[in-house]
Amino acid sequence: MYTIHGALGSPYSMKMRSLMRYRRISHAWSSGAYVQQLAAEKSLPPVIPVIEYPDGSFRNDSTPVLYDLEARHPKRSIVPTDPAKAFIAHILEDFADEWVTKAMFGYRWLEEVDQVQMSRWLSFDAMKGGSVEASQGMAKTFRERQVGRMAIVGCTAANFPLIEDSTRRILQALEDHVVSEHWLFGTQPSLAEFSLYGQLSQLGVDPTAQAMMRADFPYAFRWLLHIDDASGIEGEWDEADAPLKPVVLSLLAEVGRVYVPFLLANEAAMQAGEETFQIEVDGMPYEQGTFKYQLKCLADLRGRYDALEHTVRLAVDPILDAAGLRELFQ
Repeated sequence: MYTIHGALGSPYSMKMRSLMRYRRISHAWSSGAYVQQLAAEKSLPPVIPVIEYPDGSFRNDSTPVLYDLEARHPKRSIVPTDPAKAFIAHILEDFADEWVTKAMFGYRWLEEVDQVQMSRWLSFDAMKGGSVEASQGMAKTFRERQVGRMAIVGCTAANFPLIEDSTRRILQALEDHVVSEHWLFGTQPSLAEFSLYGQLSQLGVDPTAQAMMRADFPYAFRWLLHIDDASGIEGEWDEADAPLKPVVLSLLAEVGRVYVPFLLANEAAMQAGEETFQIEVDGMPYEQGTFKYQLKCLADLRGRYDALEHTVRLAVDPILDAAGLRELFQ
């Protein structure tokens, strides 16, 4: 049996828990203050969740773990069988992990009402007792640390108008879709849904974001609970020649609008030895420090594209062109 060492306030923990629930992979859920130190103890990158394997080994970084589980457990795969749709699903998974996470971080730590509630709740989750005074003392320290990291991850007040506009377009695309059907690539969930769920699950809890979702995107908000435990879903993938659903095209258009310039600007800045980079989308500025992990994500996307067979590229390229993604792969 696997153990997910995670946290309710961690989008990647919730992503992996919902994924394992759907796939019916036997696992236990474990959370607490110790999780923050576990990665370091196991000589892993300092991120959660940490997945403990049945053989006693430990891994983290949700995307590599996701694909490792695919190799180990072929039943109830979350990768579409059609290679073109699988590639597109991976693009959306990466987009959610690396861009939509900025909405999670911004909504949680920009406004005082969110800072106060979530620092207290996350400290409560970590301590699991020990008195209100102790957990609130921990919350104060945790809040200061997280707010101090805002510029590093690009979630500043100056950047947030673009992040929020992007988030609302994502939620609107989902709202329009889920009132008719739940899944993006068939009648079962893909890796894209689980990655989107991980980030949006946090918006569904934090005060400001939850109020926004309840008011403006009520069915997308409710949809989150269906992804949280989809273990009872029995479905199938769309046929290879079936057109992509409008929600997928809308999400891809958002990737082209914000994530493509973000990735390319970060790459150019890293190559030039610059410490920061800037983009502007729809007249709204965005600036943050260069980030090496995004280079890894970009290289992975390009590697997956290069590995596509010629006939698959012929199917994928017009979709990438229409959404403004082709520049990533040239």
